[in-house]
Amino acid sequence: MSVAAIDLRARRFAASVPELERLQAQALIEEIETLKRERNAVVLAHNYQAPLIYHGVADFTGDSLALAQQAARSDAEVIVMAGVAFMAETAKLLNPARSVLLPALDAGCSLAESITAGDVRALRARHPGAPVVSYVNTSAEVKAESDICCTSANALRIVESLGAPRVIFLPDRYLGHHVQQQTGVELVLWDGACEVHQRFSGAQLRGLRREHPGLHIIAHPECPPEVLVEADFVGSTQGMVDHLTRARPAQVALITECSMSDNVAAEFPDIRFTRPCNLCPHMRRITLENIRDALRDMRHEILLPQAVIAPARRALERMLAVGRG
Repeated sequence: MSVAAIDLRARRFAASVPELERLQAQALIEEIETLKRERNAVVLAHNYQAPLIYHGVADFTGDSLALAQQAARSDAEVIVMAGVAFMAETAKLLNPARSVLLPALDAGCSLAESITAGDVRALRARHPGAPVVSYVNTSAEVKAESDICCTSANALRIVESLGAPRVIFLPDRYLGHHVQQQTGVELVLWDGACEVHQRFSGAQLRGLRREHPGLHIIAHPECPPEVLVEADFVGSTQGMVDHLTRARPAQVALITECSMSDNVAAEFPDIRFTRPCNLCPHMRRITLENIRDALRDMRHEILLPQAVIAPARRALERMLAVGRG
């Protein structure tokens, strides 16, 4: 990390974490930084991580795919994923020669856990000839049964790149519904959902507008359709940041996991953030203490069988190839 990047991280850390909390965590942060140097390691922190981790110890931040790609461009021998299990698996798939550590093995994901590799095989049997598009928020085993992966940012482009009249799209039914409204391709959807995003409602957003006249609402496409209808902009986590950069609203509500608002607010001090807060319980399982323990003890390394790595990585690489096209 460059001197300028370190300085920027320090300023955002100070802006987003109370002084007492920073002081209490300082010794642990210094221990983590020492271990990173000794292990030639980097810490990847997802947008939904708490500011103490996101601004305190992360070398790379972003969505799950961006994190894995950034790690691939580094010369680190060890990757610590401050995120959930499918994100650590994605990092391993794109960095098979690196050691990838997940600080908490119980950091799961309701969406990824909603479907299995057997479910995908059953869908193929019911819809012969239909290609399978799997969201990156899936296990490596599900990716291995898929033709191609997608993110919330490129899902529409991926679906239409296949040139098929019918596509199996899994597992998020709300993201699938959002894509279906924009394409003539028939989508076969799975009944999965993110436990954080599905809790938002249209009535909640209308209430926010009444309380905050002029509020600009940005929603993640994993939210229910009634929420997306009420939003001024719908986009992925990175899409939200890009939109804020362009639009610069006076006051905004990010309808997603609320730690993201805390993290993004440090980048936009001129914007007032209203925080309707749904926290991801799985992200909260990552702590400074278990990041330290993972680095110190090389704990919870992600190991995947080659029979899964090869086809799962192929599905990811096909997605990346469409993005480069």
